[in-house]
Amino acid sequence: MAASTPIHHHLDQYYTITMKKIFAATSFFSTVLLLLASSLFIQGVEGTIGVNYGTIANNLPPPAKVAQFLLESTIINRVRLFDTESETLKAFVHTGIAVTVTVPTDQIPHLTKLSFAQQWLKTYIQPHVPATNIVRILVGNEVLSTANKLYISSLVPAMQSLHTALVGASLDRRIQVSTPHSLGILSSSSPPSTGKFRQGYDTHVLKPLLSFHRATNSPFLINPYPFFGYSADTVDYALFRPNSGVFDVNTKLTYTNMLDAQLDAVFSAMKLLDFPDIEIVIAETGWPSKGDSAQVAVDTESAALYNRNLMKHVTSGVGTPLMPKRTFETYIFALFNEDLKPGPTSERNFGLFQPDMTPVYNIGILRATARSSIPMNPTPEPPVTPVSEPPRKGAKRWCLPKTGAEMETLQNNIDYVCGLGLDCGAIQEGGPCFLPNTVRAHAAFAMNLYYQATERNDYDCDFKQTGSITDVNPKMMDFYGHVVVVECKLCGEVGHDIESCRLRDRFLEFCRAHARTSKSYSPEPISTIKDSYSLELNYKPHNNSYNQVRTPHGPTMKIIPLSSPDHVKTIGRVVWQ
Repeated sequence: MAASTPIHHHLDQYYTITMKKIFAATSFFSTVLLLLASSLFIQGVEGTIGVNYGTIANNLPPPAKVAQFLLESTIINRVRLFDTESETLKAFVHTGIAVTVTVPTDQIPHLTKLSFAQQWLKTYIQPHVPATNIVRILVGNEVLSTANKLYISSLVPAMQSLHTALVGASLDRRIQVSTPHSLGILSSSSPPSTGKFRQGYDTHVLKPLLSFHRATNSPFLINPYPFFGYSADTVDYALFRPNSGVFDVNTKLTYTNMLDAQLDAVFSAMKLLDFPDIEIVIAETGWPSKGDSAQVAVDTESAALYNRNLMKHVTSGVGTPLMPKRTFETYIFALFNEDLKPGPTSERNFGLFQPDMTPVYNIGILRATARSSIPMNPTPEPPVTPVSEPPRKGAKRWCLPKTGAEMETLQNNIDYVCGLGLDCGAIQEGGPCFLPNTVRAHAAFAMNLYYQATERNDYDCDFKQTGSITDVNPKMMDFYGHVVVVECKLCGEVGHDIESCRLRDRFLEFCRAHARTSKSYSPEPISTIKDSYSLELNYKPHNNSYNQVRTPHGPTMKIIPLSSPDHVKTIGRVVWQ
């Protein structure tokens, strides 16, 4: 791990050089200017920048110590919690720190009943206010990304019910209700002016949700992560470093950083639904300080650079190209490194502080007295070696669960991947890959989905040593791992009735999402079964002979080689590429 970066080290070299030149003659005056500049920066940050206080770890200090540390040693006065743990809420009594709490996602359907919402409020919130400054209740986290129909349909009614309960308790002016979203709610985001919400979610969920925000004067929360969208070619763009920028041909605006582009894509989607006036809050964003050995720009220097530039940017009042002259309430992810989080090494190293509260790196949030007393260079940890050796160079690769991997860990892998906002709808009930409904089958889909969505590095298939990379193409596999499908492409025409069009769109989305080797979709009219849609597949048995087949969509996939039409091979859960 690189040494911690001194405060404001990368703000700009010109300032440092100039100070050195005049230091001998005007050291006192220069020192005063530096202190004044630092003071102004801190004043701008305080009240706008918060942190996510996650606790998926077994080595964190007690909440009371954390609250005292935030109050006395940092300029942070906002914190987001992922639960309503009583001990934690008591720790923030009389600190004045603004606290955001979270309702567990599985409680959302119950909250639609006003009586339940009132009781929940009496149990988890009212005992702590006003002594603890609870300012916002979040209903779940990235609920739309769960693809759970019950949770999604209950989300807005639950928020409305909870707000009504707050009104009844005379707490509605003190406490807001909202819910955070991943960028997975967008069907289009590049260029930012084309941003729009996913079809189905836009009018049925997000429009009434935005109406709720307007009626209650509450913000729309998003979790934008340039870290999950960058590549080696766009790392400067992601880290706010000088770059050539990205030009939006529709607005004639140039974007110099990825965060602005992500925010404006969300704004464009909101504007499309006639809600450009709703405040946007950045509920999560951050950059890990450590990853696996081959990962680019995952180190303390990059993490410090991103978070320092983030703070400077969102508090500057400059805003974004489509939202000029705005500041954004922003919560950095995360307060601590969390050693029990699943996924790659980077997922456990988003923290600003170690469990002993020494900074992983410095971004200027420590008060002056704390900077002089807290060690700034924690002992580096050895780099993590990738678990699996890469297949031959240039080979196509896939990520699957290891034989013998524990079901609990595989379930954590599913939760992790789908929680990032990647499209896990295919393995939800009613989805084309729901069957067989087993943890291992769903984990195979989720792990490989994550692996293919990234740069297919070894560490992207680590999953706490439960993933295995293979260069044997799984394509479409039955329970025995037999390769049976090489390509998926759209090849039919359907009527214009609503049901047929829905099926058509579902197939197109399915192929695009999971048949990654198929780059084009050239429809070839064929006869179709009533209210079904057909796919043309290439069937590859183990003797390497090819047979063109057609299969109707259904809960299972029936592969029917044309050479032997009487033979039907039924496959349950399959892995698509």
